[in-house]
Amino acid sequence: MDAVFPRAFANRQDIEIEETIRKERPRLLNFIRTRVRTEDDAQDILQEVLGQFVETYRGLETIDRVGSWLFRVARNKITDAYRRRKPEAQLQMLGEREHLSEMGLEDVVPTPTEDPEALYMRETIWHAIEAALEELPRAQREAFVLHELEGMSFKDISELTGETENSLRLRKHYATRALRAKLASLYHSL
Repeated sequence: MDAVFPRAFANRQDIEIEETIRKERPRLLNFIRTRVRTEDDAQDILQEVLGQFVETYRGLETIDRVGSWLFRVARNKITDAYRRRKPEAQLQMLGEREHLSEMGLEDVVPTPTEDPEALYMRETIWHAIEAALEELPRAQREAFVLHELEGMSFKDISELTGETENSLRLRKHYATRALRAKLASLYHSL
């Protein structure tokens, strides 16, 4: 009887992993593609994220919000990929964006490491972001968090909230402008 339980548990776990990957893979790949230069880079990062998901899911850790977790890991992997490149390559990649002010959070928040300085910087930045988010009107904060931090599309947010996609885009735009203004001094000091 004991030998059946671990096998049944493993089979259920494999099914849950497969279902999650099937559901989240397309959105996750699209998210990664918009933030890296080549399809190969996107595929490599996707495989790293999914590999880490399988490892974590099968391990002792629990993942409360799988979608959010996957997008957070993807952001960190993208940031790691940028850091592995030479500084000239980073500037070239950033130059391809319309303007430096359009950098995403993954471009300014250090990835988690054991380095105390990087940990302190990451903590400082996240505290500043959280404080700035709290000052935003609820509707703007919600649009920003769901789109930027949770990785949801405006279409999905619209279905969730009942608001139009254009309203959500406008709210996120206002939230982004307000956050940039509130965080400008921190950005310049770093």
